[in-house]
Amino acid sequence: MPDILHRLAIKASPGDTYAALATIDGLSRWWTSDTRGKSEVGKVIDFRFGDRGFIDARVIELLPDTRVLWQVIDGPDAWAGTQIVFDLSQQDDFTILLFKHRGWAEAIEFMHHCSTKWATFLLSLRAALETGAGAPFPDDVHISNKGD
Repeated sequence: MPDILHRLAIKASPGDTYAALATIDGLSRWWTSDTRGKSEVGKVIDFRFGDRGFIDARVIELLPDTRVLWQVIDGPDAWAGTQIVFDLSQQDDFTILLFKHRGWAEAIEFMHHCSTKWATFLLSLRAALETGAGAPFPDDVHISNKGD
């Protein structure tokens, strides 16, 4: 099964980075401003993207300053059952984020699109942590001919 993989260095502590990934407020500052639910193991986080759609993810693992893992339970058909993983480590003054969106059934065109969108949102995460101003939906970078 193919996976989307990204690596990003963020000039922020693992604790601050973890908070941006593991809290509703943190997530709404870089991914979508319409983030709801509870970021607790076993609970569901709802990510809303206006008329572009939605993603509901169950929180599987929260390891402070180290890892966030979600299981997608609803949203785009190709995302069903996939897992989204954020692994954190520290190198000098940087947090190294290893991102995985794993378990895709096949490498379809939509996966290519999602890989690029994940890259833009991960850069939004870095900007939110380093400058205080991310670019969450609806202010995200548009990459396709469909306006998303």
